[in-house]
Amino acid sequence: MGKHNEFGKEGEKIAVDYLKKKGYQIYYKNYRCLKAEIDIIARKGDILAIVEVRSRSSDFIENIADTVTPKKIKLLVMAADHYVTETDLDVEVRFDIITILKNRKQFELEHLESAFYHF
Repeated sequence: MGKHNEFGKEGEKIAVDYLKKKGYQIYYKNYRCLKAEIDIIARKGDILAIVEVRSRSSDFIENIADTVTPKKIKLLVMAADHYVTETDLDVEVRFDIITILKNRKQFELEHLESAFYHF
């Protein structure tokens, strides 16, 4: 596995640990539907959070959250719809982004709730 893939998996683990500490139940990691993948599906109360995790070692060129493209959003919405339908959940769905920036040996995490809307 390439170093960037290892760093991505490490970022997802950090995000899962963070969400658990915030009281979320983790329903699924790396949920796949056709060409889409949802990094984390978590629930807190009546909210189902579809979480995209973005890990970077630098934010010099662009804001990390801005790397979630309209195409990626469309795929996330499609996969979330599939998951909710498949599991017959009656919940409000929210799309979040968790960014993880590695500065030397520290990680800075930012949780953007309702980062984008599906309509």
